[in-house]
Amino acid sequence: MSGGGQPDLDEIEACFAAVVEGRVSRDAADRWAERWVVDDTLEWDELSWWALGLLYGIDLRVGPEEPLPA
Repeated sequence: MSGGGQPDLDEIEACFAAVVEGRVSRDAADRWAERWVVDDTLEWDELSWWALGLLYGIDLRVGPEEPLPA
């Protein structure tokens, strides 16, 4: 999860892998993805946009009675 220019699909996939492996929290992945999702000056291919959409919100609860994700 670099802080540089617009991430490519490999960087987005690496962020997912980092969450699964426990190297990055769901909250950190969500904040990283938010940075890119809210920037409406960028253009995305369909797959990258879909993947970012999954990351942006990865820290949400499943339901109102559910605990926050670890």
